[in-house]
Amino acid sequence: MTTIGEALITLLEAHGVDTVFGIPGVHTVELYRGLARSSIRHITPRHEQGAGFMADGYARASGRPGVAFVITGPGLTNTITAMGQARADSVPMLVISGVNATDTLGKGFGFLHELPDQRGMMEKVALSSERITEAKELPGVLARAFALLASSRPGPVHVEIPTDVMVKPADGIVASLSNAAPPAPDAAAIAQAASLCKTASRPLILAGGGAKWAEAPLRLLAERLGAPVVETTNARGLLHGHPLCVPASPSLKAVRALMAEADLVIAAGTEFGPTDYDGYGDGGFVLPANLIRIDIGADQLARRPVTVGIRADCAEALGALLAELGSDPVAAQDGNAWAAAAREAAFAELRPDYVAQMRAVEAIRDALPGAIIVGDSTQPVYAANLYYDHDRPGGWFNAATGFGALGYGPPAAIGAALAVPEAPVVCLTGDGGFQFTLPELGAALDADAPVIFVVWNNRGYREIETSMLDVGVEPVGVSPAPPDFCKLAEAYGIAAERLACADGLADVLKRARAAGKPRVIEITVD
Repeated sequence: MTTIGEALITLLEAHGVDTVFGIPGVHTVELYRGLARSSIRHITPRHEQGAGFMADGYARASGRPGVAFVITGPGLTNTITAMGQARADSVPMLVISGVNATDTLGKGFGFLHELPDQRGMMEKVALSSERITEAKELPGVLARAFALLASSRPGPVHVEIPTDVMVKPADGIVASLSNAAPPAPDAAAIAQAASLCKTASRPLILAGGGAKWAEAPLRLLAERLGAPVVETTNARGLLHGHPLCVPASPSLKAVRALMAEADLVIAAGTEFGPTDYDGYGDGGFVLPANLIRIDIGADQLARRPVTVGIRADCAEALGALLAELGSDPVAAQDGNAWAAAAREAAFAELRPDYVAQMRAVEAIRDALPGAIIVGDSTQPVYAANLYYDHDRPGGWFNAATGFGALGYGPPAAIGAALAVPEAPVVCLTGDGGFQFTLPELGAALDADAPVIFVVWNNRGYREIETSMLDVGVEPVGVSPAPPDFCKLAEAYGIAAERLACADGLADVLKRARAAGKPRVIEITVD
């Protein structure tokens, strides 16, 4: 007899899942029955939050949904933070959990790991939450989950299976695969957008994380229009080194001036979130008046006024817009010079300490070309989010914007390394954030994930301390003592090196990459 737990694994294989992240428990034992003989690799984090962050990093690096297996109750609540981060950053994630036996749900009997309404809780965080009660429901529930992740703005999706349902027979269950895709761009909207492009003398493109898989059409459109391309944090790596690329935060005055000077703005895959567009909280961001907005989510398009809204995948919409433009002349001025002036002005806004921190990130990029750099909320990441040009689309991401979950970097980097094993993967984290998820060093070792953990050790939460001082608050609680990270790494059997400054980082990174194993590099900062 094939059980529902076993059938679940077979169906996940049919949907292309090759890795799941999770910690087994008594409420998910039956989900593991078919896992050992399947083609799916199981990675065990040290905490369920790590499972969610690993699934997130896997998804961002690969473009495929990351999958987590967690137990009911505390396992699922531990995963909520990672689900919140995935929702904020539109990351496709499937969380499959157990739940207590069907006839106990909502009764308040006090069973192990019991929640009053687990699914109701999930519905507040996930894009959707479904419960499987019979074998015949399994193919449809999974098909809807994967269809939702493929056809609209992605995020976390939750499926729960009661313990008494996992063991039910499921012989003959066949996967229901979905061909779901985002809606095709509306022809009338594309024609209207093309008309605006042909008459614009100063067009500008704003690229967000939704455009990170659309580099080719984005580049062609920018060159066709002579339009500078401003990149938010999650778009960095697009058009690396291109004369039209402006890899600077829209929170900078120079970039805001660039937007104000434009007579047409094309926003591709960006939600205009305050941590990207108003990072200093000064209220200085003004929505462009003549705005073409491309977004996969109808809800996003409805949130702000637009001149033309195009609901579609960014690559499809940009390609359609290029085709509609054809070879007709456009009236744009010299975008290269305009972009160069904006880059220079934006860079000039950076404080000297920000420049030094950004140079440290550039040292990582230059030492390991094509690396995926996964950041946590730490000083060099904040600095590079303001201004930094990465060399790989989708290769720079972190949790320092949007939801802002501290401790994200280490487990997310492990997920990224497993998703793209041929790429160097660097986790750039601070001593404070690293201590949130430090035990995941063990998971990296178990999984043979050759992540290079670069720890920016400034002995505390320096950014928060600075924020307190800036508003006249005496710093309290911002100096947690860091451990000896090198000794901790060695306790896990992971080699480590300590640097007194970022000088010499390149050589250490190259040695670490050559080793092909997890490594820790600690940089002590005064």
